[in-house]
Amino acid sequence: MHKILFLCTGNSCRSLIAEALANQLGEGFLHAESAGSNPAGYAHPKALATLKKHGVKAGGLFSKSWDVFEKQDFDYVVTVCDSAASETCPVFAGGFKKLHWSLPDPAGVAGSEDAVTAAFEDTFAALKSRIESELL
Repeated sequence: MHKILFLCTGNSCRSLIAEALANQLGEGFLHAESAGSNPAGYAHPKALATLKKHGVKAGGLFSKSWDVFEKQDFDYVVTVCDSAASETCPVFAGGFKKLHWSLPDPAGVAGSEDAVTAAFEDTFAALKSRIESELL
C-alpha cells in the first residue's frame, strides 16, 4: 500500500478532491490524506458536490493543517498548488517522492454558476488523470 499526502494552501478543494479520488481509484493500493499550510477549516461545498456527482465517496473529508502529518511516513507528497509548493513544509518521514501538480484553485473562480461548476469539473478531471497516470 502506497501512502500519499496531497498538499495545498487551504485544503478545501484541490487536495480534498485528490484525497477522495486516490482513495477510491486506488482502493487496496493507495491510502491518501490531504492537508494545507493554512487550512480553510471547511470542505468547499462545490468540491463535495463534484465528488458526489462522479460517485466518489466524500464522507470524512475535512480541512486540516499539514502539521498533523509531521514526521509521518509517506511514499509520495504531492503539492497541487504553486503556493504550497513554494512554502517550507514540515518534516515528513521516509524517503518519499515529491511531486508538484500545478492546478488553479477552483474556489477562486468568479462568475456564473456554470463557470464555477466548470472550474471544479476541470479540477476533478485533471486530478483523476494525474492520479491514474502517475500513482496507479
